[in-house]
Amino acid sequence: MNKSQALNNFWNSFGIPAYDENSVQDKTPFPYITYSESLDSFENVITFTASIWDKNTSWKFVTDKQEEIAKRLGEYGHCIIKLDNGYLFLCKGTPFAQRMSGLGDNVKRIYLNLIGEFFTKY
Repeated sequence: MNKSQALNNFWNSFGIPAYDENSVQDKTPFPYITYSESLDSFENVITFTASIWDKNTSWKFVTDKQEEIAKRLGEYGHCIIKLDNGYLFLCKGTPFAQRMSGLGDNVKRIYLNLIGEFFTKY
């Protein structure tokens, strides 16, 4: 699994579709996750962001999904993903989750902040 596939697999492992934030279509049905794809090599810390989207009058779904993602990152706020040529270390950024407002039509969004490092040669 390469770096892009690892990010895609991670974000698509939460039971709802996930898309690179530059690939999602305007009429994509809710709920879904969008994520940034940043790639680098060893000793370069990267910021990763994602958003959980839903169209609902309640924050419950996006909050529950944010908690599910936090649990996947583990008790100490990090996880390691195996790659073909190394590993991806992901952990919670600060702040980890923020509610976003002003989206209209009952669209709920939680913005996630993660940091990570690819333990790879390239």
